[in-house]
Amino acid sequence: MPHHLSLIEFPADDPERARSFWSGLLGVGLDDRGPAEGRGWQTHGAGPALGIHERGRGPGDTVSLPYFAVADLGAALEQVTALGGSVIHPGESFAICRDSEGSPFGLARGPQDP
Repeated sequence: MPHHLSLIEFPADDPERARSFWSGLLGVGLDDRGPAEGRGWQTHGAGPALGIHERGRGPGDTVSLPYFAVADLGAALEQVTALGGSVIHPGESFAICRDSEGSPFGLARGPQDP
């Protein structure tokens, strides 16, 4: 099952300041997210997306997270635990996990393999 980096998400205390920082540094536009993308802003183009959202109290709101697209989210979550990781926040479209050493990351349901 191939996995690829699909999104790097940054929580922000001041989202407008963070948007200005990342837009200026990387020369990219951070647009309002669509309904399926959650809250906040992100790039929409080739390659992994960069996302920003207002910091909250949820499991994905304390540190930046890389998200990896997977074709079968359920199978990937089973594999996380089988390999010694943990699932912090399961979901139908995305999940927040920790690897075997406690580092957080996200998995997002991506397109099915042909």
